[in-house]
Amino acid sequence: MRLSLFILVVLAGAVCIEKPAEAQNGAWCLWQDGDSGGGSPQCRYATLQQCLADRLGGSSCSPSPYPTSPESPAQTRLRRH
Repeated sequence: MRLSLFILVVLAGAVCIEKPAEAQNGAWCLWQDGDSGGGSPQCRYATLQQCLADRLGGSSCSPSPYPTSPESPAQTRLRRH
């Protein structure tokens, strides 16, 4: 009984642990109809082509007014002699 309760608690703890979300500001934004009047654009596109592929109707793509998310720094290891 105790073993099954312990396993259940461990599994529930593993499920509840989440990685925090990171900001995803891309270099390009999709502006929906009427967004220019104070709405917020969807700035999740890395390239203009991605933005253009997602737009519908009167939507438009433009460079992001926000700073873009930094790229992951390259993993470098120092060699020890």
